[in-house]
Formats: sequence, C-alpha cells, structure tokens
Amino acid sequence: MSQKIISQGAEAFLFKQGNTVLKQRIIKSYRLPVLDEKLRKQRTKREIKSLEKALLLIPVPKVLSSSTYEITLEHIAGKKLSEHLDTLKNARTICKKIGIQLAKLHDANIIHGDLTTSNLILKEVERQGLKDLLILDDSQEPKVLEEPMVPYVVFIDFGLSFESSRAEDKAVDLHCLKEALEARHFKHAESFFKAVLQGYSTSKNAPAVLQRLKAVENRGRYKHAG
Repeated sequence: MSQKIISQGAEAFLFKQGNTVLKQRIIKSYRLPVLDEKLRKQRTKREIKSLEKALLLIPVPKVLSSSTYEITLEHIAGKKLSEHLDTLKNARTICKKIGIQLAKLHDANIIHGDLTTSNLILKEVERQGLKDLLILDDSQEPKVLEEPMVPYVVFIDFGLSFESSRAEDKAVDLHCLKEALEARHFKHAESFFKAVLQGYSTSKNAPAVLQRLKAVENRGRYKHAG
C-alpha cells in the first residue's frame, strides 16, 4: 500500500495509508543513541497508553497496531479546527464541548501536552447512539437534532501526553489551548476560551485547576514583561 506523508513534526513523521495513519518517531542525532532509543520507546508506549485510556472517555483515534517506535492509528477524516473554527456558526458551542471533553481527560489524570486547535478535528457521524456527542448551534436549546449527521470533536496527537493528578499540569494544558486560540483565532479568542472554561467547569477539580491557571498566566505575563 502506498504511503503519503501528511505531517512532519519535531517528534514524528505521519504517513497516510488508506484509512490508517502510521506515526514514526524520528531519530534525534544530537542525542546519545542509547538515550534516544529509550526516549522514543518510552514516549511511544506513553502515547499508546494515553490513547487507549482516553478512548473510553472521549473521541480519539483508535490504536490499530504498534511496534517499538511506531503506531498505526485510525485516520480521522474531518475539519481541522485551526482552519475552520472562526467560520463556524456554532463555534462557541464547539469550544464548550472541547472544555467538557478536556475535563473528562483531566479527571482521569490524562494531560494532552500539546492542546491546540491543530490537534482538534471536527467530524460528522450518524446521530443514532451519539446523544452525548451532540453539538448544537449556539442559538439552540439542547434537543435531539433532526439531521441524520452529528458533528463532534476528536482530540488527536497525544505524542506529548502523560499522566498527572497535579492541578499545575492541568492548568498548563488549558493555558496552552488559550495561547493557541489567541495566536490563531485572535478575533474571537476571549469568547472562545470563555466557552472552553464553561465546559471545563464540569470537572470535579475545576476550582483548583482554574485557580492554578491564574498563577500560570501571571507567571507568563511576568516572563514577557521581563
């Protein structure tokens, strides 16, 4: 089967193979070979563990197979939110859903590690059996949609993910998303992030994490001011 490279990041190459994506972790020549092998192996195992745990909670790509430094994943066909969020009528509702889903991850102590709108895909599936994934237009009251297809958000790229119960790590995850919104969606960033926080308030640890978020943001402001 032919391969088509779809992404080349700092950590890995992504190749599309039919309805699957092959992720290959890149050798870092500046690291000692023994250390490089250890890190690539650890991060591959950690990513698989995060994805398999997250799949029980929110929409993420399924792990189909793996080897020491490679993962074969389900290909998610949909709209990358970094390219479409600003033009969607229900953008704030989608942001609220992102917050709800992130809350589920954090309550299970899964830290995404690189949460940007480039790592969020808007996908459509048949409505039946997916009431918990419904995303309605901002102007609508919650109700069952008549349309046969339902839009929902898929979190992708758990390459920098890890497990942590610390409010600090969860706050940094939120701060990463806020910075991504400000950089890519600056016209609506404040409104979008407020919607994210509204959704995130469903987390059992939301008060502690949001309090910590203020400290993280203050640290960032102090660093920029210096």
